[in-house]
Amino acid sequence: MVRCLVTGATGYVGGRLAPRLLDAGHTVRGLTRDPGRLRDVPWATRAEIVTADLAEPDGLAAALADIEVAYYLVHSMGGPDFEAADRRAARNFAVAARAAGVRRIVYLGGPDPGPGPDPGAGRGTGPGSGPAASAHLRSRAEVADILMASGVPTVVLRAAVILGSGSASFEMLRYLTERLPAMVTPRWVRNRIQPIAIRDVLRYLVEWATVPDEVNRAFDIGGPEVLTYADMMRRYAAVTGLRRRVIVPVRVLSPGLSALWVGLVTPVPGRIARPLVASLVHEAVCAEHDIARYVPDPPGGLIGFDDAVRLGLAKIRDADVETRWATAAWTGAPAEPLPTDPNWSGGTAYVDERTRPVRAPGADLWRVVEGIGGETGWYSFPLAWSVRGWLDRLSGGVGLRRGRRDPHRLHVGEALDFWRVEEIVPGHLLRLRAEMRVPGRAWLEMHVEPGPDGSVYRQRAVFLPRGLAGHLYWKAVSPFHAAVFGGMARNIAHAAERRGPGQPPG
Repeated sequence: MVRCLVTGATGYVGGRLAPRLLDAGHTVRGLTRDPGRLRDVPWATRAEIVTADLAEPDGLAAALADIEVAYYLVHSMGGPDFEAADRRAARNFAVAARAAGVRRIVYLGGPDPGPGPDPGAGRGTGPGSGPAASAHLRSRAEVADILMASGVPTVVLRAAVILGSGSASFEMLRYLTERLPAMVTPRWVRNRIQPIAIRDVLRYLVEWATVPDEVNRAFDIGGPEVLTYADMMRRYAAVTGLRRRVIVPVRVLSPGLSALWVGLVTPVPGRIARPLVASLVHEAVCAEHDIARYVPDPPGGLIGFDDAVRLGLAKIRDADVETRWATAAWTGAPAEPLPTDPNWSGGTAYVDERTRPVRAPGADLWRVVEGIGGETGWYSFPLAWSVRGWLDRLSGGVGLRRGRRDPHRLHVGEALDFWRVEEIVPGHLLRLRAEMRVPGRAWLEMHVEPGPDGSVYRQRAVFLPRGLAGHLYWKAVSPFHAAVFGGMARNIAHAAERRGPGQPPG
């Protein structure tokens, strides 16, 4: 049994690694800035959850105390000065890990587009070696160097495209292929990539908890096939039974324009699409497979591209997606919860409240409330919701297409279209915080209460404006509230009354 720390425990990889380490018999301490986001996650009851911020070194000593293996799974996805933020966090972690006597650091980084490193040295020239290196990959390489220079033996796993249900790379591939039977693409679709299934990534991460050697080097990890991005789109189409995709690469689409194109066609917003696209500009093929000396390949070999796609789609079809990029990704939206001060902390608050009696049990009404969004929709004026989503995408926001991880169940901290689940009291309350771009802060609350004829649905939208633009925004959209919020309350009540006991919404 090994005592493990998992940073990024609310992230896409960290949220999957922690339960697998627990299942392997190890003890897990999950590190997060917001422990509330793990409140409803099943594995969290078996782990120790600690609160710390890698940008602030004060809390790291306690988080790393008595830890043998520390997993570093934290990255900034763009934003101002993200390289400086990543550098500061890695240095803080490296110093604290050495002081705590950690036996090993395991870091999941990105591919190296520069010259292949000397496998025996453990450190190559890195993505920063050439002027063409993207800032995204350059930062990953710098973090790897900082951790390997910490004095704590560090294993760096360099992965390119990770294929799995809920990953940003998989969602980008999936939506581009499914929505565009013919497409004009940038030249990087001809670059070679060695994608890897999330199951193989997790297997490597778990196994490194018990490898005895004091290894301090980087390893390339990838699946058994080398493909171009165009190959991946065509293979995805073949696996899913779609017609062969027509792909025409052109020279005029820069990485910035490519990211904008990806942001408009897929649920992945431009802020996350930009570093992904910047990574694809470089070829990402493993220069070595030395990791097999320490973690041998499984008996059936690594998972191939077609099987990885089938596994990912099966998880989506069965509503068994453990983690998603949308839940893990910071959106830049305000993080403050809904104020409880009745005077709204001295500011103005606009409130739209609706109440409807429902001739159905509260349990039936709650199933409708908890199943809102995603494929089910928002129960009113679909065109208005779609237009608002597109306007948000065009202004650089997340838009309405992030969907939801599970069609029937929600957890605190999950993304739900352009909302974030801020609070949930099963059977009674769902509070959503807006992450669309608005000049202020906004929330939507849905309450289920007992009623004389079954139950009562109470809905409240709250908007705290920021400056004159915020007040003008509310005045401009308030004429539509009767159709949007009024129709929403009415249709949610009707949906609860129409559905039979135990049936899902929709």
